[in-house]
Amino acid sequence: MHLSLFQTSFTVTDLDRSVAFYRDVLGMTLKVTTEVDGEPLSTVTGYPRARLKIALMQAGDHEIELIQYLSPQGARTVPPRRDAGSAHMAFHVDDADSAYRELTGKGVRFVSPPQDFGQVNACYFLDPDGITLELIEQKGGA
Repeated sequence: MHLSLFQTSFTVTDLDRSVAFYRDVLGMTLKVTTEVDGEPLSTVTGYPRARLKIALMQAGDHEIELIQYLSPQGARTVPPRRDAGSAHMAFHVDDADSAYRELTGKGVRFVSPPQDFGQVNACYFLDPDGITLELIEQKGGA
């Protein structure tokens, strides 16, 4: 078996709000939005009569899938970064400090300003649902 990364997916509470954030604030491209239901979706998700609203976003050469469960609706819970099962997605930037200032100016919530780790500058920030995202600047050919 050969595995290769296809896409990253996050469940969100309000798809329109999330699309606006990922497109208008982070600069991703919206590829398509759709609503899906029926079989085999109910079988794949494990939820009878599942109905989802989905947006596919393009981030460079990677696809991000944002999913809002219309039925059954879920609770808004994001595990703390320190808990097993939490995840985050990192974005490469040329200048973390500049990206931090730009996104802060757009109202993005950061955990901290960029920190110097030697070969990289990095910092965490949050999407509208509190999902952790990261900026990473690689220094000196790292």
